[in-house]
Amino acid sequence: MTTWNSLQPQVTPQVTVKYLVTLSKNVNHSLSHCLQCARVSSRRWLNLQEYQSKKLMQESGVTVQRFYVADNPPDALQAAKRLNAKEIVLKAQILAGGRGKGVFNSGLKGGVHLTKDPSVVGELASKMLGYSLTTKQTPKEGVEVKTVMVAEALDITRETYFAILMDRACNGPVMVGSPQGGMDIEEVADKSPELIFKEVIDIFEGVRDDQALRMAANLGFKGPLERQAADQIKRLYDLFLKVDATQVEVNPLGETPEGQVVCFDAKISFDDNAEFRQKAVFAMGDMSESDPTETEAAKWDLKYIGLDGNIACFVNGAGLAMATCDIIDLHGGKPANFLDLGGGVKEKQVYEAFKLLTADPKVEAILVNIFGGIVNCAIIANGITKACRELELKVPLVVRLEGGYYKLLLNATAESDFKNALRRMHTLRLC
Repeated sequence: MTTWNSLQPQVTPQVTVKYLVTLSKNVNHSLSHCLQCARVSSRRWLNLQEYQSKKLMQESGVTVQRFYVADNPPDALQAAKRLNAKEIVLKAQILAGGRGKGVFNSGLKGGVHLTKDPSVVGELASKMLGYSLTTKQTPKEGVEVKTVMVAEALDITRETYFAILMDRACNGPVMVGSPQGGMDIEEVADKSPELIFKEVIDIFEGVRDDQALRMAANLGFKGPLERQAADQIKRLYDLFLKVDATQVEVNPLGETPEGQVVCFDAKISFDDNAEFRQKAVFAMGDMSESDPTETEAAKWDLKYIGLDGNIACFVNGAGLAMATCDIIDLHGGKPANFLDLGGGVKEKQVYEAFKLLTADPKVEAILVNIFGGIVNCAIIANGITKACRELELKVPLVVRLEGGYYKLLLNATAESDFKNALRRMHTLRLC
């Protein structure tokens, strides 16, 4: 066992990781593979269902399809009848993409169905609600569908792309549009960059009439539709400001044979820092599809993403956390997670982080890599002490503390408790 006092200067982070890797099994895959196999993306950020985004747009005067939401088949049937539309689209509401090509464990194929007969909506909904829908973006077991959206199906004569987003290079919001919508905008930018149009928005003036009209013309809207599209663009910017969005993306922004400009599908991203003044919006957040560990981590303000390795990482700072994952991979290991404690970490957060890491059955060793710039190393040490004492850790632990309050910690009363707690581990390396 290497203790605080017998530590030699030549013990580097690289040596530490080499040592840690020898404790783990199954070390043949690269970090890139780990990232590809990461659990469904972290739900730390606000996620809204399609109908919720459409509701926000409706409230800002943006034109969307008429729709209702139902959580049982009879209500879905009644909604279809109330629409009194020529054609109806029934959509399963989950956060993952690829619904149209998904499969339910009820046997129904497709999470999006079109019909001209309202009477079949109830039957279709009965094969969606309460059943799991599996798509390319869901876990293997799929995601249970709890609500469906019953909407008026509209014909689209032309599809365009439009978005408002924050652009760091412009120090504010910009409008981005293309007359080629309904497809991957990155593909358009790659193959036909001349079809991507951009307008910088003055944060004090907002979207000017001439900017909105110019963007509408660039999107290919003509005649009365140009003015109508410009009006929709200005309303979307109002929504962008109203909900503290970082991005409002409409794909497609289409025109119908009846001469309407309609936002058929939209994605809204929100500024998490604005939660204190957007409580109603954030209360709509759907956490049901979140990974339970990532949801719990978010409660303690821990930035956590689960990976498929077996070496748990306990790090402060996103850059150091990524570098730690890289160095584990470099020496043949597999990170079990990405975990950034952040700069203002408290002892309770350290303890809760250990609870999360040790609850993962895949974890066979834990690497603590702390650089105390803002972080007080004594807080980390006290949290680890508490975790070792109360959680009865059963896996090897490697600890590296360096920086703020490190020297004071060496002489602190807590030192003996820290060492004694660590001695109870199966294997220890402290550097």
